[in-house]
Amino acid sequence: MRISRRPLLALALAAVLAPAQAQTQTYPTQPVTLVVPFAAGSGTDAVARTVAQKLGERLKQPVVIDNKPGANAQVAAQFVAKAKPDGYTLFMTTNTSHSANPALYKELRYDPVKDFTPVARVGELPFALAVHPSVPARTLQELIDHAKANPGKLSYATPNSTSLVAMETIKRIAGVDIAQIPYKSSPQAMTDLVGGQVQVYVADLGSGMAMMKTDKVRTLAVTTARESKILPGVMPVGATVKGFDLTSWNGIFGPAGVPKDIVDRLNAELQIVLAEKDTQDKLGALGFEVWPSKTPEEFAQYVRDQLAHWGSLIRQAGVRPE
Repeated sequence: MRISRRPLLALALAAVLAPAQAQTQTYPTQPVTLVVPFAAGSGTDAVARTVAQKLGERLKQPVVIDNKPGANAQVAAQFVAKAKPDGYTLFMTTNTSHSANPALYKELRYDPVKDFTPVARVGELPFALAVHPSVPARTLQELIDHAKANPGKLSYATPNSTSLVAMETIKRIAGVDIAQIPYKSSPQAMTDLVGGQVQVYVADLGSGMAMMKTDKVRTLAVTTARESKILPGVMPVGATVKGFDLTSWNGIFGPAGVPKDIVDRLNAELQIVLAEKDTQDKLGALGFEVWPSKTPEEFAQYVRDQLAHWGSLIRQAGVRPE
């Protein structure tokens, strides 16, 4: 008698799928870790903590922040890429790890597209160019003129790709010589700007806003094409360096292979969190503009587009990969 294999295969397949389906139906049953590639006190960290609290309330499980700074976001990216794709390790990151690093480094131990599951774009974090008060410049043009008259005597801090690409683009277009000083974290870069160890810093508004509203630094320009609502009177870099428009995007990923049900659940909860006025007010106070992607697929396409865009920016700025 010939025994059909189809029922047996169906039973075997059901046995394999049942645990995965049960997991997605009950997710989450334990705390979720949200990895941040920059230090506590950075702009991304501040955004992550606001979103994590609200997301945890929606998921009815704590969302715990895990800061893993280092190597221009590479340390955190590699950690998440190797994590179990069960929805319990997430990654709130920026254009640094997923748009700029592939053009800034000859070798990466992660692939920004293949090694991650896009969940949702969160928004954009503008940056602003600030100088130490000892620099005799009250406008970007005056800074450019001063740098031309004193080649190599000024230095700028660069804790992330946005700071680096912004300053290198300005340097190239304006034809000035300002030395690059790498930093591991935004708070330390701002501390050294205040202390005068560096004279120029393109800082994210999330970590730099408090100092930018004091007389300890002088804010000359914002990197976006339009003026900032929370830094009134500060002109865009593009008003002096024509065509300049640069900002930092922020989004949430999981490792490659996170089940679609979990991704869709996280995306849906984030849509609700980011639509809340309280969330928008808290993030707005950081200078952060909420701009969520509607679907994970839309975010995935955005990531691919930004990867090409930042690669072009970096090549145009003349930054050589390390």
